[in-house]
Amino acid sequence: MTDPLLLEIQAALGSDAMRFGAAIPERNRADMSGASPVLPLALVLPRTVEDVSKILELCNAHRRPVVPQGGMTGLVTGAHPKADEIAISLERMTGVEEIDHASGTLTALAGTPLQVIQEAAHDAGLMVGIDLGARGSCTIGGNVATNAGGNQVLRYGMTRPNVLGLEAVLADGQILRSLNKMMKNNTGYDWTQLMIGSEGTLGIVTRVVLSLHPRPATIDAALVAVPDTAAAIALLRHLELRLPGDLLVFEAMWSEFYTIATKTMGHTAPLPVGNDLILLIEASSAAGALVEALSAAQDAGHLTDAVIARSEADRMTFWKLRESVYEYSHHFPPTIGFDVSIPLNRMPEAIEGLRRRFTEDFPGQPWVVFGHLADSNIHVNMMPESSLPDARKRIEKVVYGVVKDLKGSISAEHGIGCLKAPYLGLSRTPDEIELMVAIKRTFDPNGILSPGRVFAKDNNE
Repeated sequence: MTDPLLLEIQAALGSDAMRFGAAIPERNRADMSGASPVLPLALVLPRTVEDVSKILELCNAHRRPVVPQGGMTGLVTGAHPKADEIAISLERMTGVEEIDHASGTLTALAGTPLQVIQEAAHDAGLMVGIDLGARGSCTIGGNVATNAGGNQVLRYGMTRPNVLGLEAVLADGQILRSLNKMMKNNTGYDWTQLMIGSEGTLGIVTRVVLSLHPRPATIDAALVAVPDTAAAIALLRHLELRLPGDLLVFEAMWSEFYTIATKTMGHTAPLPVGNDLILLIEASSAAGALVEALSAAQDAGHLTDAVIARSEADRMTFWKLRESVYEYSHHFPPTIGFDVSIPLNRMPEAIEGLRRRFTEDFPGQPWVVFGHLADSNIHVNMMPESSLPDARKRIEKVVYGVVKDLKGSISAEHGIGCLKAPYLGLSRTPDEIELMVAIKRTFDPNGILSPGRVFAKDNNE
């Protein structure tokens, strides 16, 4: 504790707001990317936006790097600390502050877990359009910072369209507030939209205003087998015509995934193993409409088999299959995972390309492909043996090679962080990257906010 900056922060916030060395909890040393834990220079635990403002004012004056932390559920080392960084965890800035029924909005502090927000909206007779598997531990600030996607993007969009207003702190400590509750507010540049998806490189989000939605009166669910990826896309378009505006979920589990979920993990198999692709479909349509639409789709050759949920227990059985991926650590070596987007017209090529390359380059290694499909998003996971040399680089070459060839995106919903920064040029042109760097310099001229994230080199070079 001879560091002048740390002494100044401690004097401003109190000793209870800081942790050093072994006192820094394990959870603040690593995110879920699988990267080795790193002990940051210090951990700071602000309670108010004014605390965050003071921390950044001091760090900027000393030209010292910081990294904001939320639920630490990220997969691209965005919140993963570096040894010279001061980690700023918003875990004490939590709580739903207001639900405005008239405006249809919810205001919460950035450290509030997504599930807490979902439950508060539910208790008010409404719902939040954001949902993802890490709902119990991810925070709304992290969702905003990464523009998180998830299970309901087909109906409600990514995090971005669900956000009406923000409060954030800039690198020099300036507090910006636009806690807007209006759907229409067309008053010049919207800085809040720049913050969404910026991964902590432009400012630290401290408060969020979300739009709320009516809860569907009923949700019908089905597990559907289709002959191949092209048939799945044809089925999607068929259902959109038959059930306009009613589709909530269109989740894809290719055969590799479904076989592991049922054979290796022992989850109930409502449909037999051996189908090329299993879909989990949910709709908020009138009673029987989903069944009728699926029946017509079967007559048209878009599907080969289907099982309809007759109860909430059946629906949860379907979801246990889809979320079985969270149990892989109990059955396999550590996962190397990817989150990419592929244009839907090229998706069949992507799946076949991945299958061919993985079979040729990694014989015998378990891998899966699954995802949200309807919004062009697939996840690719491989669980290679620890003895496999240079596994991550070799797997990245395969996955990002397919993405490049098919003009996809290296990140659908997880962000860039440090892990994907070297590959940003596969999805953004040099001119776009130059513009992004210019925006970064404007918001953070001294480059203290999450350095090395998004961009592969120093943001100020």
